Amino acid sequence: MPMPLDAPQEPDDEALLALFAGGDRAAARTLTLRLTPMVLGLATRMLTDRAEAEDVAQEAMMRLWKIAPDWRTGEAKVSTWLYQVARNLCTDRLRKKRGQALDSIPEPEDDRAGVVEQMEAEERAQALYAALADLPDRQSEAVRLRHIEGLGNPVIARQMDISVEAVESLIARGKRALAARLRGARAELGLSDG
Repeated sequence: MPMPLDAPQEPDDEALLALFAGGDRAAARTLTLRLTPMVLGLATRMLTDRAEAEDVAQEAMMRLWKIAPDWRTGEAKVSTWLYQVARNLCTDRLRKKRGQALDSIPEPEDDRAGVVEQMEAEERAQALYAALADLPDRQSEAVRLRHIEGLGNPVIARQMDISVEAVESLIARGKRALAARLRGARAELGLSDG
């Protein structure tokens, strides 16, 4: 539905951040409602754990509030800065988990009746996520966003703040590395070579 020409315009993220830095709590509330879903979505995709994702989203927003008084207008978009902070926080958490043995990670609970196909699918997914975790962070993120989240390369480029060509390169290298890591496990995962 089109907006009337005399409708008040919502202030942009930088304006809201400046208002918050000046003590405007309503601006903080508006900015939180606007940006938290993006941060929470990213953290949930990267960490696959809602509780951890909420912790990351809260930490990222706290860092935004701390930097608000020193924000330099025009240098970066608030959403891009926040996305990068959240991605870095997730990456730090994933790095800490890398040393954890796969056997120590609990199986996800499933209310449905267990069947052989479902177990095989879960094993394949675990193998994929374990292989993804071994990739360099940027490759892992690009492959995840493209092939798990289904985002297009231009969207991924904006989210990662890189060119579309760089996204394509990261995805291609990531897929080759995944194929190499999973090649030895094809038979035990019930995958055929045909």
